[in-house]
Amino acid sequence: MSTYLVTGAAGFIGSRVARLLVDAGHRVVGIDSLNDAYDARLKHWRLAQLTGRAGFAFEQLDITDRPGLAARFAADTTAAKNGPPYDAVLNLAARAGVRPSVDNPWIYLDANATGTLNLLDLCRQHGVGKFVLSSTSSLYGAHNPVPYREDADTNRPLSPYAASKKAAEAMCYSYHHLHKIDVTVLRYFTVYGPAGRPDMSVFRFVRNIAEGDPITVFGDGSQQRDFTYIDDIARGTIAAIKPVGYDTINLGSDRPVKLIEVIRKIESLVGREAKIEYRPAHPADVPATWSDIQRAEAVLGWRPATTIDEGLSRCVQWYLENRDAMRLISTSDAPAK
Repeated sequence: MSTYLVTGAAGFIGSRVARLLVDAGHRVVGIDSLNDAYDARLKHWRLAQLTGRAGFAFEQLDITDRPGLAARFAADTTAAKNGPPYDAVLNLAARAGVRPSVDNPWIYLDANATGTLNLLDLCRQHGVGKFVLSSTSSLYGAHNPVPYREDADTNRPLSPYAASKKAAEAMCYSYHHLHKIDVTVLRYFTVYGPAGRPDMSVFRFVRNIAEGDPITVFGDGSQQRDFTYIDDIARGTIAAIKPVGYDTINLGSDRPVKLIEVIRKIESLVGREAKIEYRPAHPADVPATWSDIQRAEAVLGWRPATTIDEGLSRCVQWYLENRDAMRLISTSDAPAK
């Protein structure tokens, strides 16, 4: 049995990773600020699915709270009889979202860059040798050829969100170089699935189409996204715990889909036509994302297993099963003030 610190444990990816680790017999210390970046009721819903499971412990804690993190590491070091408190730290806490980051870049830099630095330095102090960072495909821009490879130029981030993740990646390399921490950086591509973030397209589309509310599409709907199912992402994240030295790895489906096609598929599954409100494309958005996953296959032995049709069907089924609670969830992507 190993012990892992999972940050963002009430988040979409973090909660699923924590569940898979606990189900495999490991101990998970989960932390999450439970902030209002999006409707916190969904975070509490996810956390409730973990609470009470053997091997899972939770503390409400923000990764920008350096003294609080230090106390957490110290307590778990004592519990480990003064050895390393964790076999690995999986930093899945983040402020995510391209458009909201344009309005409030400071909170993104604090959470994504400073929060990562806090965790890395505590790993150094307490002898934790493995660190997994959740990063983003938003680092790739329109100037990069598709499919996106990990060695592409990512020095022109189009949003403060992407820039903050670039800073986190750079800090990870510094700590690997200076302190020999083994680091896997994972660049996720448009993660979707049951209990997904309500400010992202799939949750919003399923909820609003099912309830007869309008959906907003920025641009004409022809933009393509590399939609990747949550269970595949969670498996890849756990696979990334293996020693790699330092590596950056894409986790994506390698099968981009037009946004309008996703809407049509959801319409068919729900049995209701979408009311679409079109708005101008946002300058921070890219026209297409497409992952090259050869490195994930070679290094992690990972490939996605869930098709877009299977994944969307599960999203709709989950929403309908939890409709009474989920219809009340706000899908606003306005930044928290």
